[in-house]
Amino acid sequence: MAEATAISDAHPAHGGNPDSGYGSKSYRNYILGILLTVYIFNFIDRTIINILTEPIKESFGVEDWQMGLLGGPAFAILYTFVGIPIARFSEKHHRVWIIAGSVALWSLMTVLCGFATSFIALFIFRIGVSIGEAGCSPPANSLIADYFVPAERSTAVSVYALGIPLGGMVAYVFGGYIVGNLDGPIVGALLASWNWTWAVNLLDWQNIEGWRVAFVVVGVPGIMVAMLVKMTIKEPPRGYTDPAEMQNREQVGFGAVLKILSQKPAYWHVTMGVTIASFVNYGVGQFFVSFLIRTHELSIFDASVKIALALAVMAAIGTYMSGYLADKYAKRFPKALALIPMFALIGVIPMHVVGYLAESLWLAVPLMMVGQMLLYTYLCPLYAVPSGVVDSRMRATAVAVTLFIVNLLGYGLGPPLIGGLSTILNATFLSGLDPALTLEACKASNLTAAAQSACASANADGLRWSMVLFKCLYLWSIFHFYMASRTIQRDMGR
Repeated sequence: MAEATAISDAHPAHGGNPDSGYGSKSYRNYILGILLTVYIFNFIDRTIINILTEPIKESFGVEDWQMGLLGGPAFAILYTFVGIPIARFSEKHHRVWIIAGSVALWSLMTVLCGFATSFIALFIFRIGVSIGEAGCSPPANSLIADYFVPAERSTAVSVYALGIPLGGMVAYVFGGYIVGNLDGPIVGALLASWNWTWAVNLLDWQNIEGWRVAFVVVGVPGIMVAMLVKMTIKEPPRGYTDPAEMQNREQVGFGAVLKILSQKPAYWHVTMGVTIASFVNYGVGQFFVSFLIRTHELSIFDASVKIALALAVMAAIGTYMSGYLADKYAKRFPKALALIPMFALIGVIPMHVVGYLAESLWLAVPLMMVGQMLLYTYLCPLYAVPSGVVDSRMRATAVAVTLFIVNLLGYGLGPPLIGGLSTILNATFLSGLDPALTLEACKASNLTAAAQSACASANADGLRWSMVLFKCLYLWSIFHFYMASRTIQRDMGR
């Protein structure tokens, strides 16, 4: 109570009122920009593994199914189980401190990934990244709901959700560039040119791969972002922008939150629709750069910087537009939060399937770009609906419950299952090309030219068809968004 009083007393210095939002408009936009920056770094450190799949796979001599475990369960399991306790903690305590501490932790763990001496060590450090990132979205969405009035929240949430495609975009650029242009020997030579003898003697720079440098380069700036969060974001009064009838300060238990959510069918259908879309998206995303390398014979730089970057830009456009349109047409189309992703996903399936099967990049890339813009419309309801069906006492918890389901099933299962399917199809295609060849035999260095060609072809086709089959699961997601549209107006009180 003392904290809320102190914050309320500080309020006049920042302007604004419950009808327009906490603080001045420029300050609210600044806060949204900082939270977006936090989420960008969240997804840089989360998705950098996707760009580095091929070099890590080569370094440790592992298969697709193992890389799927690294990209999925290593991150998703503790991320989901830790998220709810952190959300409950943030319902009562300083949300800014929680976000700042979380950014610092996951950034440090990302740096340590670059120092992993084995696949197991890398797996453990990825778990550390997940624990840190669990403290990001629930308190961040709770802050957004207190800074912005209900009529502006879908747009604000969609801006925050831009961190997903923009974070992936930055990861593609820096990851691809660093692996292609910056490795241990280059860093060692640079340090020597600065006469930093202590740093030159610190590590064996000649044997440090580029993927290790990439982890360190993207992880270190996060420490500075954590400091920026702590020093510049002010904790707003809880429920500041809620209607008067929702200004109840009595704390709500976790069981009560679940009971309220159980009475909101639109919430559960949106959650399932997003979960299935995330299952497909995380699974395909883990191996998308690998697909471009194997199928279209691109370098890691060309695959990540030139093509994956273009798709990330389109994803950012789709993410923002979904929230903007949902707010703009909320009165005329109160079901827009469910209908926009439903119709968009209907268009995604043919765009992506044809794009993945096309032999020409000139045909494939435009189709995938349009598909990517349509696909990311599901991110706005991921945050807007959980925050909209409950009041200020429960928002962080509602978002955490949603992320628990989405990430445990989507992130936890998507990458390993598509990796396992790719490995199975790889072996199947390989036996069809040459019964004498096996996946283990393809790792040998003395293969004939014909055997090398067969191994490469099976490796590419196994992954390509895994991705195509996964994309068809969007039909299931479409069903849930349709069902959500039937009650979303009532459940969100619109």
